[in-house]
Amino acid sequence: MPALDDNPLGRYLKERRARLDPAAFGLPLARRRTPGLRREEVAQRAHVSATWYTWLEQGRGGAPSTEVLERLAGALQLSAVEREHLFLLAQNRPPEVRFQVAADVTPRLQRVLDALAHCPALIRTPTWDVVAWNRACAAVLHDYAALPPGQRNILRHLFGNPAARSRMPNWERDARYVVAAFRADAARAGATAAVQALVGELGATNSEFAAMWAEQDVRGDYGDMAKQIDHPVVGRIELEYTGLAVEGRPDLSLIVYHPATPADAARVRELTGLAA
Repeated sequence: MPALDDNPLGRYLKERRARLDPAAFGLPLARRRTPGLRREEVAQRAHVSATWYTWLEQGRGGAPSTEVLERLAGALQLSAVEREHLFLLAQNRPPEVRFQVAADVTPRLQRVLDALAHCPALIRTPTWDVVAWNRACAAVLHDYAALPPGQRNILRHLFGNPAARSRMPNWERDARYVVAAFRADAARAGATAAVQALVGELGATNSEFAAMWAEQDVRGDYGDMAKQIDHPVVGRIELEYTGLAVEGRPDLSLIVYHPATPADAARVRELTGLAA
């Protein structure tokens, strides 16, 4: 039976340190008895004392702060997954999500969307900008390709597009959930500046949004709620909602709307066939 590892953080730091190439940092290669960087070199890069870093690898350094862990993650050039593991070992929790402006989705992720041929699906950011969608989404919900990239936002569509409101028989209920879930998503991602700009814009042009935002309601995603759409071609469609994390991209969420009944599925298939 393997011995109990009573210093997993120290072992992890040591192993990550050993993987770094000194030449990549312009450090001399002579007289190195072990691979990787020396402890004092990592400490210098992380702006901590060499003594304290040595103690940390030995399990004697105490619990490092969030700021120190971030500096260590940078010094050791950890990937997003490795950074998360560092925080789990040191603080028994994942790090806070770093808000970033999402780049274009990868072709592989777009293929995932396209494979959901009869389920409207999209990819959104923490500030609910839509960065990718499939044909079913364009046919059933909204064709974001018709909008300039800066306007492809779910809240702008919901509160600024009269056609969107006319298609939603439960508009007020759905809008309240969107605003409350948006508040939670944006706060979790630390998207303060981006949120202030969007909230200021919508609050100045839409009194209903301003009132809902002022309620300070916070919710998770829709969960088991159903979304109803009154489509001008096929009539009412009921869709179940599921939000999924995108692996390796904490700034993105995959949203899938699944037809609630066989009749709803038939209506979606008809619309996607027309769109094709």
